[in-house]
Amino acid sequence: MCRSIKTLRPPAIPDDATEEEIRAAALQYVRKVSGFRAPAAHNREVFDRAVDAVAEATAELLAKLEVRGARAS
Repeated sequence: MCRSIKTLRPPAIPDDATEEEIRAAALQYVRKVSGFRAPAAHNREVFDRAVDAVAEATAELLAKLEVRGARAS
């Protein structure tokens, strides 16, 4: 797995993940699975849509996770 993607849920981070942190993780994921650090112009749109979709799914996952022993929010 991509080692540069950090865990975005408590207790790994003290507060909720920011939109920037979620987007950075999504970008790293899409880079890893596509094999492109920066896509060519003809792949830019699909690459950006993939980053958006992964970021959205990540935000939803983090919002709905129930971490046992964590403080109630």
